[in-house]
Amino acid sequence: MTIVSASGVDTVVRALRPRLGERLLLPDDAGFGGARRVWNAAVTHRPALIARCRDTAEVAAAVRAARDAGLPLSVRAGGHDWAGRAVRDGGLVVDLTGLRGAAADPVARTVTVEGGATTADLLAAAAPHGLVTATGVVGSVGVAGLSTVGGYGPLVGRFGLALDNLLGAEVVLADGSTVTAGPDGDPELWWALRGGGGNFGVVTRLRFRLHELPAVLAGMLLFPAAQGRAVLSGYAGIVAAAPDDLTVMTGFLPGPDGPMAFLCPFWSGADLAAGARAVDALRALGRPVVDQVGTMPYAAALRMFDASIVDGNHYLLRSRWLADLSPAAADALVAGAAELTSPFSTLIVNRFHGAAARVDPAATAFANRVPHQVVEVIAAWPAQDTAERHRAWADSVVAALDPVALPGGYPNLLGPGDDTRARDAYGGNLDRLLAAKRRYDPDNVFSAIPALLD
Repeated sequence: MTIVSASGVDTVVRALRPRLGERLLLPDDAGFGGARRVWNAAVTHRPALIARCRDTAEVAAAVRAARDAGLPLSVRAGGHDWAGRAVRDGGLVVDLTGLRGAAADPVARTVTVEGGATTADLLAAAAPHGLVTATGVVGSVGVAGLSTVGGYGPLVGRFGLALDNLLGAEVVLADGSTVTAGPDGDPELWWALRGGGGNFGVVTRLRFRLHELPAVLAGMLLFPAAQGRAVLSGYAGIVAAAPDDLTVMTGFLPGPDGPMAFLCPFWSGADLAAGARAVDALRALGRPVVDQVGTMPYAAALRMFDASIVDGNHYLLRSRWLADLSPAAADALVAGAAELTSPFSTLIVNRFHGAAARVDPAATAFANRVPHQVVEVIAAWPAQDTAERHRAWADSVVAALDPVALPGGYPNLLGPGDDTRARDAYGGNLDRLLAAKRRYDPDNVFSAIPALLD
């Protein structure tokens, strides 16, 4: 538990109460308990104060107040970091959940969103125009956190990572000043933001490139766990030669009688007949007991993942990068599925390829631009259970993957003890990223994953 300075809290209250009024929450306030909760019920962090900001000026005031008072600072938007770093114990939370505006410009093919906007908010603004951008798979995830660290998702092959579609960002820096980062404004901060995430400031506004995509061919194929090895092996061969238009997820999901192997294709190309043939090839890898693939709007396709988050459950996540889904990696995942400790736990493999893999590694802070797989080992269990055996299961799966894993890992999925692995993710870009951190936040006011300054 972080020791909270009473004088520091009083300093923040004096600075922010006149501006925020009842939107500055202290632990005894009625709304505090709900404001500090995030989707992962295992997170019990108790901040000292929560500042529910409504505009950039209020964000800047909150940053200055925390810095002047010497209080730790964290930023909450979507709140989907599994480790709960959005609600820092004993600190001031800059809460952006009231900043969810989103407006599309169909002529310019751009969308501008506020810092607390979610994927669902962004897509709701773009969808009436038949437009989308690259996103993750869960609609309630905050856009800022996703797109400033990476943004793997179903359109990565065709349109790149979410950060590859970011055109500019408004940022409140550690001194409380506000800058606009982009190709024509503060290009070094612009470079660092696209991969370095929340280490440099509070992102209060973002502008993205949009793409015409009225519909996708997408859905879920579920196979008995006994067919898992064949499904994973066949998947590896198919995605190795897949066109940009086809991105596929695989792994194991909960089923009524235990884990089930799955394939989740997203075809984003205009040639739907070619997409149907690609899905047929995936279907033929086993005998699916659930076959729900069809043509639908992109936002509707993402809703199939909404049920994956069970309110009140506890979650713990481990992750590894793999060059490919080799036989050894497939064996580790099949064995992990057989040893599940909870009916809620999952194993998910995301593909990185196509347009995202053709970006110069030095163009953004995100450096791993070769085709690869991202493995998510997600342990989930009811609140009344204890964590130990579920943690041991997750750790055993990634230990089995380690002999074939790449250095580094996707920082958005790594935990508080993974700073070294997260730094390794930046490869040859790390020194430049560290220099940017020393330039924009030398006192480490913003300490995200990876912790760029000790």
